[in-house]
Amino acid sequence: STPLTPLIKGENSTPLTPLIKGENSTPLTPLIKGENSTPLTPLIKGGGFYVELKMDGLAVALIYKQGKFVLGATRGDGETGEDVTQNLKTIEAIPLVLRRPEKNELIKIGLTDESIKKLYQALENGTIEARGEAIIPNKVFADLNKQYKKQGKPLLANPRNAVAGSIRQLDSKIAAERKLDCYIYSMVSPLIKGVGGIFQTHEQEHELANLLGFKVLKQNKYCPDLEEAIKFHNYWEKRRGKILFDCDGVVVVVNKLNLWEKLGVVGKGPRYIMAYKFAAEQATTIVEDVVWQIGRTGVLTPTAHLKPVKVYGVTISRATLHNLDEIRRLGLKIGDTVIIERAGDVIPKVVKVLTGLRQGKEKEIDPWEKCPNCGHIVVKKINEVAYRCVNKNCYAINLRNLIHWAGKNAMDIDGLGPKIIEQLMNQGLVKDVSDFYQLTVGDLKPLERFADKSAENLVAAIAAKKQVDLAKFIYSLGIRHVGEESALALAKHFGSLEKIKDASLDKINSIYDFGEIMAKSAFEWFHDKNNLQLLAKLAAAGVKIKNLQLTAKSVKLTEKIFVLTGSLGKLTRDQAKAKIRELGGDISSSVSKNTSYVVAGAEPGSKFDKAKKLGVKIINEEEFLKLIV
Repeated sequence: STPLTPLIKGENSTPLTPLIKGENSTPLTPLIKGENSTPLTPLIKGGGFYVELKMDGLAVALIYKQGKFVLGATRGDGETGEDVTQNLKTIEAIPLVLRRPEKNELIKIGLTDESIKKLYQALENGTIEARGEAIIPNKVFADLNKQYKKQGKPLLANPRNAVAGSIRQLDSKIAAERKLDCYIYSMVSPLIKGVGGIFQTHEQEHELANLLGFKVLKQNKYCPDLEEAIKFHNYWEKRRGKILFDCDGVVVVVNKLNLWEKLGVVGKGPRYIMAYKFAAEQATTIVEDVVWQIGRTGVLTPTAHLKPVKVYGVTISRATLHNLDEIRRLGLKIGDTVIIERAGDVIPKVVKVLTGLRQGKEKEIDPWEKCPNCGHIVVKKINEVAYRCVNKNCYAINLRNLIHWAGKNAMDIDGLGPKIIEQLMNQGLVKDVSDFYQLTVGDLKPLERFADKSAENLVAAIAAKKQVDLAKFIYSLGIRHVGEESALALAKHFGSLEKIKDASLDKINSIYDFGEIMAKSAFEWFHDKNNLQLLAKLAAAGVKIKNLQLTAKSVKLTEKIFVLTGSLGKLTRDQAKAKIRELGGDISSSVSKNTSYVVAGAEPGSKFDKAKKLGVKIINEEEFLKLIV
């Protein structure tokens, strides 16, 4: 991975998250009614908005030095992204060398002589970064799936996943064959944007991107007020089936850049950008079958196999049903005509059964008595809705646990994806996660799509991740009910794997925010002989766990519980949380009598009022900064 800190945190750089992740997104209705429109209200009377179609693909950052493409990266976690330069070079819409616009072209979009001079300087000797969205056109996506079906290959799940998978491929030929596209929505460089930059408006960024040789969406337009922005939203909502790619809404951006700093940021979301989603898309089709899939904890989840139906340009043939209780709530039978709904990249779901269209041939959907994969009996625990396979040797469960171990938020082993893991299991090379560390180049070369170099790269990538932080190691184990936050809490509380293994149930249960179910699950995992054998095998394979060292610094805020409310000026919400955790403190999302401090930023919410009512200590940002120094 390539550190992308300068891209995300650099001076005058534009936050990437809001346009991509949609954290700052909301349905349009409240805005129309005059509710929830605070972020944009101050600017309604002046400056206007630049309104864009909200692309649903993969965010990319493209870096040019002296006008030449030198680095392409994904968004990653906001601070560290993946270097995917070679695969991005296969996208025709991404120029390898930037075009040098003529002076009269730049004057036409409103740049001054001084601004033009700065741009030419950036093109000749500086760095220019463009941010955009890599997408796959809907027709290309449909054609690829037709081709894969004929070839007997697994079908691509949806356009967004197809883009992400293509760009993260080890083989650039696969990325090239998928005919991806890319549209730019922001230009970033200290020389051309921000204080002293060349732009006055966000619209100019798009115009310059086009002159430099990038593709920009021609549908995007300047709207003088929110009424026009709403018209733009409504126009494309009715015509979304004519949009050539997946689009789930519009992004409304304050056009004047000098107003961005005044509006500021709340949490991760800038107040100068708001995404407004289209209403969920619906269609009518027939449920042809219900297939039960098994997750890594053994839970059986039903999926409806549908008669293929197009929902605004995308062919839908699967819909989630969640669990048997949901099937019974809907009154669903195989053969029923149903209404399905699709919102953005969310998996389509069945929302209604049209019982009036039944013909008497429909079949009841019965719960499984045995695992559809291994044949072992399934169980349903009291107070749970899920049926679960409890066979520790179930192929499907083991496969998903192996995939989880190698995944992005776990051990993050580069190049070790689901298809490769499935091959390794089918060839008998991997039975549990410790076997990854025994693989050799000779083991991998006979496998599909492997040669000397790719086999060497994967063995090296696995070896590179033998050292791991305790919290990440715990999360990678895939313990039921123990997510990333819980794994971190365990690591902080005990400091080492040995202490966790020796801990009593009561001791684990005493961890802040650990409920009884979570504590019991962790306790049972670390007292299961098969799991202890796995830990021993991992140690023997050379996996080294970096224990949490409790220094004087890291215990400064031990047993202190913080609640954050309002907007902080000098730190982002995530930076504040990271600092609290670094110093041994805990963060809660709600105020209680156990809360140590409520940190109140600008415009605090109801948590501030509750803290006053309960007598919890309230500190401002300056006091908080002194506390964490």
